[in-house]
Amino acid sequence: MMIYFDLFLTFLKIGLFTFGGGYAMLPMIQEEVAAHGWLNKRELIDFIAVSESTPGPFAVNIATFVGMRTGGIFGGLCATLGVILPSFVIILIVARSYQKFKSNKLVNGAMNGLKPAVVGLIAAALLSLAQTVFVPAGLNTVVFGTAQFYVTLGIFVAAIVLAFKKFHPILIIMLSAVIGVIAGLIGIF
Repeated sequence: MMIYFDLFLTFLKIGLFTFGGGYAMLPMIQEEVAAHGWLNKRELIDFIAVSESTPGPFAVNIATFVGMRTGGIFGGLCATLGVILPSFVIILIVARSYQKFKSNKLVNGAMNGLKPAVVGLIAAALLSLAQTVFVPAGLNTVVFGTAQFYVTLGIFVAAIVLAFKKFHPILIIMLSAVIGVIAGLIGIF
């Protein structure tokens, strides 16, 4: 019973204290999930990949996956409710009073101050995830001699190039998954 309460409160905190969407939540999700021992770094990256590949908001997907893994269906419901409740309440309040405060200098200042912080949080999460994906055993010269590193780097570069060429994200995800499956079948992953 306590696990459900922990899942709810943990994801409530994540939903309440992070701004900027799912990717801005990644550092806090990483910290909380690791602190509770719910997932290790590798499992979290797998859950992030699945969350990003499935329909729906990233934060809701990751909360649902972690909750289900940790506490079954009810755990998934508790984690999902926890992560969406703050946004739901805040949006109701903001929608009700937006016209009144939209030209307020304090509100505009706060929003302008939050934007670079959100970008910084996303960058920190990206670097942390990149370290786990590209150099899980730490940065050393051995890493550069493995086929896994170069296949992973190739998928990463291809995804960036295709994204800048405006390929649809679903096509990029599907192509990356196919390359990953092939690499796994031939023993690279």
